[in-house]
Amino acid sequence: MGRKEIKIELLVHDLKNPLAVIQAGLDGLLTRTAQYGPLTPKQEKVLARLMRNTRAAQLLVNDALELGKSAEGIIHRTEVPVAQLVVPVLEDLFDLTDGEVADRVRNCPNLDALRQAVAPRGLTLRIDESVWRRTFLLDAAKVRQILRNLLSNACKHKKERVELAWSGDDSRVRFSVKDDGQGIPASYHQKIFDSYFQMEPEDAHRVRGHGIGLAGVLQLVRDLEGELDLISDTGRGAEFKVELPV
Repeated sequence: MGRKEIKIELLVHDLKNPLAVIQAGLDGLLTRTAQYGPLTPKQEKVLARLMRNTRAAQLLVNDALELGKSAEGIIHRTEVPVAQLVVPVLEDLFDLTDGEVADRVRNCPNLDALRQAVAPRGLTLRIDESVWRRTFLLDAAKVRQILRNLLSNACKHKKERVELAWSGDDSRVRFSVKDDGQGIPASYHQKIFDSYFQMEPEDAHRVRGHGIGLAGVLQLVRDLEGELDLISDTGRGAEFKVELPV
């Protein structure tokens, strides 16, 4: 790793402490009213929005650090159940958009309850009960990052529905994220995986955002010796399919 990359990594790492302090302060204001005094509904709404954005910043920091580890070939594989890969990602996803759904996801006792919790938000889970209970030898942090980026991207571009499918056997694990949005023209299928790439502003199908999510996903999949495929075209939605060795 070059000196410039090390400086960036240190800067990103050093962001964790101030973000943790901000989160602790916001949490105290929201939950310890006996100590800090009662809040008006408007104040609670503003603080809750600040908390969501603080969590979003923490996720970005963690993602950046995980990408750095991946680039250095640092892989930590452990036996992990599918539930422990999917549920934390859904918590993170809905924490930023719908706190009530995030709480329901957090407290779901089984797969059927989880399906019911996320269905009103247009998310369908295509996962067999036998796969849900199974463990796979994977780098959990990196797989969660891949899944979170793909789901976040799909939710941004969906019209009504997003589908998460998951399967696996003794040698491979496979999952896919599919949305019913405008789709991605074939001419962009390679370019969208370039860092900082953005479609032209006048293009009705342009991908919005900071432009590094899919590039990071591709890097992580490759570092895990897996494969990433895209099935999409104009007006047909988009499906990202990931296959990883276990």
